[in-house]
Amino acid sequence: MPMKIKKAEFLYSAARPEQLREPGTPEIAVAGRSNVGKSSFINFVTGNGKLAKTSKEPGRTRLVNYFYINGGEFMLVDLPGYGFAKVSDEEKLKWAKLIEAYFKSPAALRHVFLLIDIRRDPSDGDVRMLNYMYHYTIPFTVILTKADKISRSQALDRRRKIASALKIGADNIIISSSYARQGKEDILTRIDEILSIDMN
Repeated sequence: MPMKIKKAEFLYSAARPEQLREPGTPEIAVAGRSNVGKSSFINFVTGNGKLAKTSKEPGRTRLVNYFYINGGEFMLVDLPGYGFAKVSDEEKLKWAKLIEAYFKSPAALRHVFLLIDIRRDPSDGDVRMLNYMYHYTIPFTVILTKADKISRSQALDRRRKIASALKIGADNIIISSSYARQGKEDILTRIDEILSIDMN
């Protein structure tokens, strides 16, 4: 049986590296390009449709947002989306520095969920994010979002192609759709596995 999320609440936002939280509660970060559906994913997984603010306009998440799950069992951490063309270079650099600062101090960071739109090939930003995780030795799972937009057979084919493009195993990729409520059990099972690993 996968874990159950009974309570989820917004805790805190960090706009600058010095505002990032001190290590403590285990953290699972959610990363992905702008408009990949990170806020919808967080709301779907937690069962709280109003927890993370969603927007049709890409690039709205400009902060590191912390969400407290099950009274402190773990934290979901929403990272700023990347790859949004209409943001200034200065703003992009600020986001990149904030994300890198978060990865550089990963004492509480257990895992990253890297979200990729199932219909799209991995972007340069996705590959860069993957390289960050390899560099800082951070375990990760790729979550393919928006699976409701294509058929099941197409979804399985896309998973194979994306796994090949990223040079990772297909078993480290979960197909999901917040709209069709697909993949939640697999994601919660993965969270269970992540939290059960003894970090001492």
